[in-house]
Formats: sequence, C-alpha cells, structure tokens
Amino acid sequence: MRREDVLADQDGSFAVPLQIERTFNGERELFDDGWRNLIVFGDNLHFLKTCYADKDELVKGKVKGKVKLIYIDPPFGTGDQYDGNKGQNAYQAKRKSADFVELLRRRLIVARELLALDGLIFVRQDYHFGQYIKLVIDEVLGKENFRNEIIVNRIKKNTVLAQKQKSYPAATDTIYFYARHESSYLKDISQQMKRERKAFWRHLDDSAGQGKPKIFFGKELTPPTGKHFKYSQENIEKLISQKKLRFFCKDCSYEHYKGNWETCPQCDGDNARPEYFVEATEETAIDSNWSDIPGYSNSTGYPTENSEVLLERIIKGTTNEDDLVLDFFGGSGTTAAVAEKLGRRWITCDIGKFSFYTMQKRLLTIQTSKSLAAPNKKYGKPAKTFLTVNTGLYDIEKLNSLTQEKYTKFVLDLFEVEPQKKKINGVEFHGERKDGYDVIVWNSWQDANAKITEEYLETLHQFVGRNKSRRFYIIAPANAVSFVGDYHEIDDVRYYLLKIPYQIINELHREPFARARQPRSKTRINDLDNAIGFHFMRQPDVECRFADGELQISKFKARESNGNKEFENFEALAMVVVDANFNGKDFTMTDFHFAEDLKRSEADEIIVPLKSHGEKIVVAFVDLFGNEFKQEIKTN
Repeated sequence: MRREDVLADQDGSFAVPLQIERTFNGERELFDDGWRNLIVFGDNLHFLKTCYADKDELVKGKVKGKVKLIYIDPPFGTGDQYDGNKGQNAYQAKRKSADFVELLRRRLIVARELLALDGLIFVRQDYHFGQYIKLVIDEVLGKENFRNEIIVNRIKKNTVLAQKQKSYPAATDTIYFYARHESSYLKDISQQMKRERKAFWRHLDDSAGQGKPKIFFGKELTPPTGKHFKYSQENIEKLISQKKLRFFCKDCSYEHYKGNWETCPQCDGDNARPEYFVEATEETAIDSNWSDIPGYSNSTGYPTENSEVLLERIIKGTTNEDDLVLDFFGGSGTTAAVAEKLGRRWITCDIGKFSFYTMQKRLLTIQTSKSLAAPNKKYGKPAKTFLTVNTGLYDIEKLNSLTQEKYTKFVLDLFEVEPQKKKINGVEFHGERKDGYDVIVWNSWQDANAKITEEYLETLHQFVGRNKSRRFYIIAPANAVSFVGDYHEIDDVRYYLLKIPYQIINELHREPFARARQPRSKTRINDLDNAIGFHFMRQPDVECRFADGELQISKFKARESNGNKEFENFEALAMVVVDANFNGKDFTMTDFHFAEDLKRSEADEIIVPLKSHGEKIVVAFVDLFGNEFKQEIKTN
C-alpha cells in the first residue's frame, strides 16, 4: 500500500480516541509542562495514527514531530515455522512472511511522521527477517539516513549439538539504526573500557581428573572436570578483599556477587563461575559491535526481555533529559523503565494483556529494581506520574461518566467526525463525517429514558429531509434506539444510527471491524494480529472462589464483541493474572497463568495455584479479546 494511502487511512485503520484507564503515582512530580508518561493498551497502528492525527487532548501538540527516539523490538521471525535442533516444532506464529513485513512497514510509515527532525529510530531483528526489514526501513526513512547495523547478543544457551549439525547456533541479533534527517547527531559514544577478564582455572595434565574445591564467599565450589583453580585459597581471599573477584554466568549474562547467589532468575546461581577482573579507567569509543553487553535479560518473566544495559546505551547516546522516547512494541517495558530512570519522557504501547500488566508492574515497582549507575544497588525512587490508557477497546461505564462536553468530543472522535456545530431549519448538528454528511449526538444526558423511535425520525425528516444531503448520522447509546436496523430510510434519505456499544455497519467501512486475539499460552505471546476499528469491553461472566491455597474457577463464559457467538465454559479464557498481596490501591501482578497451562479438577473446575498470598487477592480474568473481569477475594 502506498505511503499516502496508509496515512489517509485507506488500510481500514484510523485514529481513535484515548481513554484513560488509571492514573498511577499521581502525587509524584510531573514534567514542567505537565506531561504524564503513558502505557497504552491496544493496537499500535491505531495509537500511531491517533498521534499522527494530533487531535486527542492527551497527545495533541506533544508527540507528533517531537519524538527524539524510537526503539522497537517487534516479534521477529514471525510467520514461518522454525524447527528445533532435533526437528521438533519450536515456534509457530500467525503472521506470514510478506504479511509480517507489510504489517511492520505500515507502522514505520506512520511512526516516521512522529519523529522530530533530528529524531532517531532503532529496530531490532534477528536472522529470519532482518534483511527484508532493512529494505523496508530504507524505503520509509531513506537509504541515505541509514547510520549503523549494530550487533547485539542473544541469550546464550547450552545447546547439545547433534552429530550432523546443519548450522552454527545463532549468537547475535541486529539493530538497524536510522535517522529521520541528516541533521541528527549522537550525544555520547564513549564508554569505560571493557574490564580485563582472566580465567580462574588451569587445565590438569590428566583430563579425567578434577581439581580440589575452594571456598568463595562462604560457598564451596568444585572446578569443572579436567580443571583446577589456579589461585590458592589465600589469594582468593585477597582478591575478594580487593573487590577483584566476581561470579559471571555465561548462560544468562548475569553477575553474581556476595549475598545474591540465588537471585538470578535464569539459573539460580548454579551455573556461575568465578572470574578475576581489573577495572579499566580510560574510555574508548563505542563502535557497532555491542557484544560486550547482554542483549537480553530475564527479570520480569516476559520472553525476549531486552536488557536495561542495552537500552541505557541507546537512550543515553541519543537523547537528553526530558526528551520523548517511544516504544510501540512495548513487550516487557524495558524501554519505558530505562527512560524513566534516565529522566526522559516515555510512551510505550502493546496489544497484549500480559505485556500490559508486566509493564505496569515494572513501573510500579521500579524503586526496587537495579540502579543503572550502580547495578549492585537499588534504583530507590518511585516512577513519575504515569497513565494507563486504552485505545480501540473502551470501558462503556467510563464513557458514560464523562461530562456532556467530553462525551460529545469522545464519540465524535470515535466515529471520525469533525466537530462542526450548525443548524438546519432549527435542528442542531454537532459535526460532519469524512464522507461529508452531518451528525447529531443524541442528548441522552438530558433524559436517560428518551428513545429514538421511527416517529422521532419522521419528525426530524420533516425539518431536514429536503436538504441536499441524502443521509444523516445519529450517535446514540444502543439502549436509546427502539428499533433493530442500522438505519431508517424515508424518501430515499437514510438516517444511520451509530450505536454505542457499536453495532458494525459494514457499508460504512473499507475493512470489517475485527479484534486482535490474546494468546492462550506463553509461547504465542509474540503472535501479531491487527485490530480493525474500535470495540467496547464486554466483561466475561466469572465464578471463582479461594480454597486450600488456590483459586477454583467454576465458570468463565464470554461472547464475541458483536454478541453473536457465546463460547462454551472456559473456551474463551486466555489467561489469569493475580495480585496475591493486594495493597488496597494498585493492582500489581504477582502471578500469571496462561489458559493452556491450567488444569481442570475432577469437579471440572479450573485450578489456579498460588505460591503465596496475603489477606486480599485481586484476580483479573482475561478472555481471548482482551476483555477482563477483576474480582477481589479475601483469603481468611
């Protein structure tokens, strides 16, 4: 699709209003101009187009043309089936080759328009699709604006190689680095020189033998078979006192120091090996080989979690304090967390509920995470005020609670209506759709019991029907419309009813509305899907109780957003998210369970195990369409 057509919404995706779900840390300081950081739940193309339209009050004048840095790590390798080293199915995703490339291309087209003139963009890919994505970025950003192909580490795994190995294990990913304009410059490309590392053991002459164990920080370690520690116990104690000894796990790029043997989320410290190092004081320039730092981490439990060290290098080198950083494939929220720690403004967006709750928890608990300046210390400060926001999937109760003015603006934006007050023969209209026809917002706030009847439309027709227009639109709550049809025709003039919650009128849209589905297993969280149009939340019907240290779900019924299909019990359950120690204020995820991992009891109940719990538990039950039902449960 041509760039002009994407920006003109010819792909069926368009700007939709943002609905604030919650304000967190509202008592914390704001930026000087009142900016509040954003976690956005919804299709990122909807969100990008909303920022591009530059009309919604949350982003108007604050995002378009002002983003200094975009970093994205989209779910690469999507679309084809990739086999394990023994031929087993390792990964199957939804988006197919060219379809995936075009999906990302359209988002990059809109994202480019949000960049400041001196803005920069980093796109991470692996070996499956990287070469195709580079061609796309060449097209969108301009080949002349390509700056670097940066090499970063993957998570290294102890792979047992087959006798007939067809390829070398993949060790690195690629980050494609582009500028919007030639005027962009890096802020700082120096770093402290790499630490000098020295091996801590020597090979024995007899390879079948094993060296004697030594004591490190009170823990006894035995060297690998065929090796022995080359330092005496006395010298080991001396190195520890001089702070020249660490334990480094090559499997997960995690440094183990005294007192945190079992804090590694990847290996519990069992695979850590001693390493002698000397800190260098001189600085050297950073080049395009970034294999000196970990590319991934595992502190949140979210797969493909980018490391904070990686994002620190990118954000520090490309932005100043108060600059705006955007990540519209939010994932685990590393970009937002590092931007927060470095005093940058940030926006992050994702279509997955697991990602949404992971990011929310990460920002709510950021004070307990590692400091960037001193990784062996905690960051120590709560996050600045941030909002969680819905786009394309709305809470009808929040909408109905708006003031008349805000309600009118919201629904006009929702149905792509340009506000424009005018009167036709005494009848007041509130706006005009893109097709040029006039729109009335039904004033349900004056009389909640008033109905739009055929008699009302006949009366309306007497006043406006002889106008040149051959159709009119009325936006109204569904319960205010007393007949079933989507429009009522009088003398070849159609009066369309745009109902809230919306009943889709197919002839008004280039693409039929569709909702992106939530995954039912952790292995599918990177499956990509498009959400077309907007939808309203439809809470599932849930019955759950707490007993014997676990949650027992006896009922989970859900419907499709159009209400036509009702799923069998548990059929539409995607995941269960738990705050097992609810503080009475903020929902902070402590446990998560995808539907495919949960088991049924003999009584045909879904059992959700809990590692531990406090006196109050809050549970979010999420269906396939991102609808959720929250329940507070007392455990005593």
